[in-house]
Amino acid sequence: MKTALDKIGELYKTIQILRAPDGCPWDSKQTSKSLIPYLLEEVHEVIEAIENKNSIEIKEELGDLLLHLIFQTQIYEEKKDFTFLELIEHINIKLKNRHPELFGIKSELNGLSWEERKQKEKKRDKYLDGVPNSLPALTRASRIQEKAAQIGFDWANIDPVWDKVNEEIEELKIAINQKNEDNIREELGDVLFSIVNLARFLNIQPESSLKGTILKFEGRFHIIEKELATRNINLSDASLEEMDEIWNKSKKK
Repeated sequence: MKTALDKIGELYKTIQILRAPDGCPWDSKQTSKSLIPYLLEEVHEVIEAIENKNSIEIKEELGDLLLHLIFQTQIYEEKKDFTFLELIEHINIKLKNRHPELFGIKSELNGLSWEERKQKEKKRDKYLDGVPNSLPALTRASRIQEKAAQIGFDWANIDPVWDKVNEEIEELKIAINQKNEDNIREELGDVLFSIVNLARFLNIQPESSLKGTILKFEGRFHIIEKELATRNINLSDASLEEMDEIWNKSKKK
């Protein structure tokens, strides 16, 4: 009976055939950089499937993502940079080194937190380094806050978090009244950052939460659109009162 590693080996050989000069024209001409948009798309499709709690979609999208990971590795193997086996060996060693106590490894990292171990391992000058700038802002804010919290820079309970949210909202109101655009932008950012912190205390991913609200808004707005159509009213011609009336009815449903 074939193991998971056997199957991965077969997939790797399949990609090698596709990448060969006489293989698939599209696959053979791809570079690590040209695949970035597709890799990013697959990551988001995995996230969407997980959020939809659809195990069939999750299986399919994880498979597509695995394909891209092996595809990228194959490209670097062709350039003699590293092999697939070296990649696996590297991540295995890294995991063990970051959990030295579990694997009986004596290390200077013993007793340190996960983030502190990463910082020493990667020789980073700043503790908060390592969170990609390209992440969506809500997700990056949450990760930055998590890292700070892991070394004790955090509130003990949710009460002061609420205080901070309210404080930042008041500061935003002042900036708006003063009509200072730079201050308004800064204070709005502070409000959003404090809301992300609140989400973290509630164990809610802010990115997923906002996505859910966007979908809800889209659904209710479509109800407005359909209802206005039954009344022979164009969206651009409808009054705010008419749209509000339909919106409130959709909320009750």
